[in-house]
Amino acid sequence: MKIVILDGYTINPGDLNWNGIKDLGECLIYDYTPPETTVERSKKAEAILTSKVIFNKEVIEQLPALKYIGVLATGYNVIDTEVTKQAGITVTNIPAYSTESVAQMVFSHILHFVQNISVHSESVKRGDWAESIHFSYHLTPQIELAGKTLGIIGFGQIGEAVAKIGLAFGMKVIYNNRSKKRTSLKAFQVDLDTLFMKSDFISINCPLTEDNKEFINSSAINKMKAGAFLINTGRGQLINERDLADALNEGRIAGAGLDVLSTEPPKSDNPLIHAKNCWITPHIAWATFEAR
Repeated sequence: MKIVILDGYTINPGDLNWNGIKDLGECLIYDYTPPETTVERSKKAEAILTSKVIFNKEVIEQLPALKYIGVLATGYNVIDTEVTKQAGITVTNIPAYSTESVAQMVFSHILHFVQNISVHSESVKRGDWAESIHFSYHLTPQIELAGKTLGIIGFGQIGEAVAKIGLAFGMKVIYNNRSKKRTSLKAFQVDLDTLFMKSDFISINCPLTEDNKEFINSSAINKMKAGAFLINTGRGQLINERDLADALNEGRIAGAGLDVLSTEPPKSDNPLIHAKNCWITPHIAWATFEAR
């Protein structure tokens, strides 16, 4: 069997190996595949492994040998699954590989907002504490999570993992899900408007669909508390980036922690990159060694 890995670098930048895959057949590995080379590199492959390389109708129709596409990620929106179904091509994803890793990143952003450790550490290194007459000082509000309300949008495996951490901090947890979702956790399902209005922290953990594209827009943001923080580890296209940037710059919400943007890598003029109190990580929530 001929296997082609099209964008292997982000999964394995050198700290892992592909031996388990290589044992299955002839294996060709590319660190990165530009769109114009996808068909040429995939032409004789029976099995493809990809993370972000797009397989649309035009590409799939040029790959008659293809029998399987393995998406090395949770989301499989890079694949036209209707076309693969018609062509008899099996498509798989990996739903739970990064659950703990992503939930950890959600709280990395939340804890950054409530404690601002880097700001205070740099202050100490500048000598501010050594010169202070007080034994203690703070440069930003210090916020206790206990008693605050955490709203989770999308209550799949990652959403539930985020809820467990929130409950461990003593937070009140509410969630919104596309369908009715039962849970043994002390968390309560609410409609989206209620979640926007009541939450001190909002974590977006839902998949991207045609129905929810840019559902975080000015209308949704205006329902949020002025002191609310928004965290997105889902998909960048869930947010209208101009609307969020305007809301941050105008102080309509307190901050945003984003691990995803609508285009990745982002364009240099993305309005969120220089927005007030917007902290962005380069899509690394999934990338712990253990998850990969």
